[in-house]
Amino acid sequence: MSVSRLRVSPRLLASIALLVAMPVFASLKVGVSAPLFTADASLAGKPYSFSLAEALKKGPVVLYFYPAAFTAGCNIEAHKFAEATEQFKALGAQVIGVSKDDVDTLHKFSVSECGGKFAVAADPKLVVAKSYDAKIPLVGYADRTSYVITPDGKILYVYSSLSPDDHVKNTLAALKTWHDAQPKG
Repeated sequence: MSVSRLRVSPRLLASIALLVAMPVFASLKVGVSAPLFTADASLAGKPYSFSLAEALKKGPVVLYFYPAAFTAGCNIEAHKFAEATEQFKALGAQVIGVSKDDVDTLHKFSVSECGGKFAVAADPKLVVAKSYDAKIPLVGYADRTSYVITPDGKILYVYSSLSPDDHVKNTLAALKTWHDAQPKG
């Protein structure tokens, strides 16, 4: 009886290694200006146009990129952001999720997975994701990357991880530290 060996091409192994390592290397750096954008969005199933410039006039923004609506990790992350919406609001911040999904899909996602608590924006050509270095190379999806952007348009905090587990906790902690350091009055 012979045992056959599984043969995996070196090219495939290199591609897998690159994809696994990329979230560590991809993202804009803390302190740089956040690229401004406007995108079709949905909040509680209702369409509107999201403008980062307009949102920043009201306070900090937590901008998070996720691969695709209605997938396991993205559903978990959306639920966690929805559960923490009041904590973000208490710190003067709003949350916006961005994916390559079309607006019709996001209307449903904003109701079912986001609980109508925060907006999600459509980036079907990944233009916004690319401007934030949040696109997975060689794959047509956004990376799971979260940013905290201060009202002056600067990136305060960046967190990239394919796991949805710590995005909310980490962005809340960064936002709270920033909020507590702001002059009162």
